[in-house]
Amino acid sequence: MENLTSRRAQTRARLIKAATKVFATAGLTGATTREIARVAAVNEVTLFRHFQNKEQLLAAVITEAIALQSQALAHDDNWTQNLHVDLKNYARLCNQMIEEHEDLIRTFIGEAKRHPQAARLILYETDKSLRQQLVVYLQKSQDRGAVSSDIDLKASVDSFMGMLLHGILRFSDIPTTLDYSCECYMETCVNLFVRGISTLPLQQIGSFVNSPTTR
Repeated sequence: MENLTSRRAQTRARLIKAATKVFATAGLTGATTREIARVAAVNEVTLFRHFQNKEQLLAAVITEAIALQSQALAHDDNWTQNLHVDLKNYARLCNQMIEEHEDLIRTFIGEAKRHPQAARLILYETDKSLRQQLVVYLQKSQDRGAVSSDIDLKASVDSFMGMLLHGILRFSDIPTTLDYSCECYMETCVNLFVRGISTLPLQQIGSFVNSPTTR
C-alpha cells in the first residue's frame, strides 16, 4: 500500500511538472492533456485518474508554485519583527518565485484578455498566500505602532508586489541596459516601501538601512 501511494505521488508530481512546462510554452488554449501526458511519460488515462481536466492541472500547478514560499513564511519565528529585514527577506522570496515561474507568468500575462479567469488564477492566486501573510504581518506591526494606522494594508501590499513583479520581469528582459543589479532594485523597493509605511523617523530608518548588519 505504501509503495502504491508513493508511486501515485511520484506520478502526480511528474504530471504537475509536465503541465507547468506545457502551459508555459503553449498557453491555456494550446496546452492539451495529450501533450502533458506525453511530456510526463504517461498515457492520458493515467492523467485523468489524477486530474479531471486542464483546469484542475492548472490549479495544481499554481498550488505547487507557492507551496515552498508559503511554508517559509508560515511560522512567526521566521519574522524578526524588523520591517526592513523582514521585507527584504520577503522580497527575495518573491523574486525566487517569479524567477522559477517566469515563463508561466509571462504566458498568462499574454493570455489575460482571451482567458481572464485562467490569467487571474496564475497572476493573482499564485502569490495570494504570500500577500495575505504579509498583510497579517503588517497588521501586527500596526498593533505595535511600527506601521502607520492610516494606510490600507491590502492596497499597500499590492503596490509593493506590483513593484517587485514589474521590476524583476523588466530586469530579465533588458539586464544589460540597466545600471543596477536585481539585488539593488529589490533593496530600493524595500527602502521606499518601508519609509512610506513606517512610523519611525526617516533618520532612524536610514541609519538602520545603512548599518553593516543589514547588508
